[in-house]
Amino acid sequence: MRHVTLITTGGTIEKTYDESSGSLENRRSIVRAMVNRLRLEETTVSIIELMSKDSLHLTHDDRRAVVEAVRAAGGSPDLTTSTSGIVILHGTDTLHLTGQAVLDAVPTPRVPIVLTGAMRPFEMKRSDALQNLTEALFAAGVLPPGVYAVAHGRALAFPGVRKDRERGTFVKGESATPAPR
Repeated sequence: MRHVTLITTGGTIEKTYDESSGSLENRRSIVRAMVNRLRLEETTVSIIELMSKDSLHLTHDDRRAVVEAVRAAGGSPDLTTSTSGIVILHGTDTLHLTGQAVLDAVPTPRVPIVLTGAMRPFEMKRSDALQNLTEALFAAGVLPPGVYAVAHGRALAFPGVRKDRERGTFVKGESATPAPR
């Protein structure tokens, strides 16, 4: 039996439509509804609802909370738990900053630590949310220990992962358009 710890921070992947304001917002985590749509053989998922924020609003303290949640879940080499991988749901605009913060704090993780998000919310048509969540959960079970961004059929190891706004995905290296800070 494989056990994955899923830490959610919010981001576009979990945004919902607010009828009163007419906007997409992070009001509460919807990750349980997403996981319930998946068939996961011999896999259990523990969900930690850490926060529900747009990644453009994440602070240094928020990133520190993500790092501490990763450590507590068993990502650090000095802590042994039953988790075989960690998935972090995150907004795509600053996913690269959090991924780098995790790598800086846990340079030799005990398990794969996978960050993923979506360019379109789960509740919208043609969303990439469920695909990216599925790929991230799978990747957390097959990748070697490290910190990765997983989306759109690819796993990219940190450092050097960036969001390419023109392509609407993540890439490695200098060709990517940096996200706003």
